[in-house]
Amino acid sequence: METIDNLNTLLGDSLKQTLKVPGGKLKIAASCFSMFAYEELKKELDQIESLEFIFTSPTFAQGQATDKLRKERREFFIPKLERERNLYGTEFEIQLRNKMNQRAIARECADWIRRKVTFRSNATKAPMQQLAGFEGGYD
Repeated sequence: METIDNLNTLLGDSLKQTLKVPGGKLKIAASCFSMFAYEELKKELDQIESLEFIFTSPTFAQGQATDKLRKERREFFIPKLERERNLYGTEFEIQLRNKMNQRAIARECADWIRRKVTFRSNATKAPMQQLAGFEGGYD
């Protein structure tokens, strides 16, 4: 087992090494998912059979959505929680956002998600440890 702190050892680098075998199943529990992370790992992620992703915070849990408008109250801007904003990149990915290719990345990522990804959210108030696991494919 490898401990990844994203300071000394980066998750992206570890996944590039781990996902070399096509056809495996990846399981991740994390606080956010980024389409820019998908873009960096696109070659490797296209080879996996499936990804099960669990948001460790109740990001898109039924009845707890933060971006629903109530009919009696309309606003022009509804600030999203930081974890929902991270879908299109964190403050560390500002250079990637500035390339102005978000639309193409978003389309590719959405297509890949429809084919291979299952999202779930930790709807409980209990804290959840972030982790990643890979069940390798077979040659």
